[in-house]
Amino acid sequence: MSYEKMKIGKFYGQKIYQILISQGYCMKEAQKLCDNGRIIDNFGSVLKKNSIANGDIFLIDYKCEPKGLKPIFECKEFGVFDKPSGVLTHPNGRHCSYSLCDEIWSLWDKKACVAHRLDRETSGVILVSKSQETAIELKKMFENRDIFKSYLAIVSGKIDANKFDKFRAENYMDFVGKFGFLDSLDWLVIDKAMDITNDYDDIKTRMRICESGKRAVTLFRLISYEAKSDTSLIECVPLTGRQHQIRLHMFYVKHRILGDPIYGLERCDIERILDGKMSENERINLTGASRLMLHSNRLKFSYNGAEFDISSKMEFGLNL
Repeated sequence: MSYEKMKIGKFYGQKIYQILISQGYCMKEAQKLCDNGRIIDNFGSVLKKNSIANGDIFLIDYKCEPKGLKPIFECKEFGVFDKPSGVLTHPNGRHCSYSLCDEIWSLWDKKACVAHRLDRETSGVILVSKSQETAIELKKMFENRDIFKSYLAIVSGKIDANKFDKFRAENYMDFVGKFGFLDSLDWLVIDKAMDITNDYDDIKTRMRICESGKRAVTLFRLISYEAKSDTSLIECVPLTGRQHQIRLHMFYVKHRILGDPIYGLERCDIERILDGKMSENERINLTGASRLMLHSNRLKFSYNGAEFDISSKMEFGLNL
């Protein structure tokens, strides 16, 4: 995705928000454009909503540059993409060259948006609404835990089930009342509250386990163990939706997700990874993989009376 400068017109004496409203934007949209520095004059100066126009006014707008990624499922109200690792869910600034929104907006215009988010390095299924109305509904369903989410992860070490609490649905009815099928498998549970770090010298997005934080519950089970690499493939189901929840919980129980660029690392190494200054081989040697080995594998939910159960088509493993 690139940005292009588009001329709105030549204006004198009017406030910028008045000009934008005359162009069909609502007040909220006009405010957001100005707050994001997307309105400039002929000299490149960023204009605020109450700035007075004095000549040519330009809008810095997105120019979608899709690469051909198509949804793996689509209906009238929404679609589902298999997001590759390394692709941003949405643009993070003017220097973002590509994000999933390049594909979404080129297919369904800018009213379409993701209903939830995946971290840049997390791959797999992501739900996309085609309208603002559907987005509100789907986001509410995520908040109410009406949408079942399952992830695959490759973690260090062998899972010893005897070291963890066994999941019992009757103890978590507030979370799994709608997902009775969870009882059919032997899940293990991590129930540890978490919050963002309170260390101002730390990485600002790093989360921590703390009793005063928000409750976070993750179910997981062993799928397979690879003795040669001493790694386990696990399935994870987050019953709550905290930032970095699966990553932090697995790190806390000493089964760190391979390739994790934050948890278990020193700040200098974290910054080198996030800034793209660490070589792939060095990262593999340091973290066990060239990317975060976390994959959104399945979404299951009901919508408008219909049942949907959508799984990723992508292969997931250390060869990715």
